[in-house]
Amino acid sequence: MSYSLNKLYRAVGTSKQSVHQAKQRQFSFDKELEELVKLADQIKKVHPGCGVEKMYYTLKPKFMGRDKFCEIFISLGYGVNPERNHRRTTIRGVISYPNLIEGMQITRPYQVLQSDITYFYLHERFYYLIFIVDVYTRIILGYRVSDHMRKEANLKALQMVLKSTGADLRDSIHHSDRGAQYSSLTYTGELRKNGMHISMGEYATDNAYAERVNGTIKNEYLKKWEIRSFNDLKRKTKNAVDHYNQSRKHRAFKMEHSPNEFKENLLTLNAQDRPKVIIYTEGRKNFQGASSPLEVCPRKEPQAHNCPWDYKMNV
Repeated sequence: MSYSLNKLYRAVGTSKQSVHQAKQRQFSFDKELEELVKLADQIKKVHPGCGVEKMYYTLKPKFMGRDKFCEIFISLGYGVNPERNHRRTTIRGVISYPNLIEGMQITRPYQVLQSDITYFYLHERFYYLIFIVDVYTRIILGYRVSDHMRKEANLKALQMVLKSTGADLRDSIHHSDRGAQYSSLTYTGELRKNGMHISMGEYATDNAYAERVNGTIKNEYLKKWEIRSFNDLKRKTKNAVDHYNQSRKHRAFKMEHSPNEFKENLLTLNAQDRPKVIIYTEGRKNFQGASSPLEVCPRKEPQAHNCPWDYKMNV
């Protein structure tokens, strides 16, 4: 007994041509997916903790939407399980300073810097990572990998910021937790010498930008790599920071820019057209403007309206 394929196609409501076209589309999709997997593997090599959504916005495949991409790549095992930080690295200092940034609106790079310490466990001992991040651009400006928690390591990270930015940081705010390293006379003296205001938060959520950087560098990079020694940890941390600053797409920038790309894009905008960031604490916006406007408002920012006292003083 013989069967007519055309009759069979008609019976199921299709045609031989449609079936052929569907096979061609599937073949093309499979080939493009194969190339996409290769690119995804390259991303995972330099950014092993990259989630599938960030991977989508990095690759931007024309033949597949975000939801479909995430569904397929999660099924292929490219999803990331978050890891938790359970070790305390803050030993409260005797001296503390007020929180100057709670609810503050910022409009330019280097207006507010945040710093924090986290740990990395390697070969049955703890090492410590210090990062200093620019809240506005999310760029990691300075960092240090140390085998101790003394203030000297924090000072090295701060000196990297002062050397690498080449910017006038007078009137910038340095915000941290109330750890003894940050409140030491050596560290606060260096901040004052460079004209920076000192701000401290009481809770982890008061220092959320730096805390987020800690988790990103550790969980998306360092914990995904094989690290053999303390020196290797220092090299891998540099690689992670470089990739984070230069290539990692950031949700704060709608997954369109890395921190460095965002900063470069700012150069094409007037001060009044630049996006504004309001610093949140404990998940709520407390108020707009600086908590101490006379102390915090920059002396040189003629076009930016980030200080509500400007209006009152000009009336």
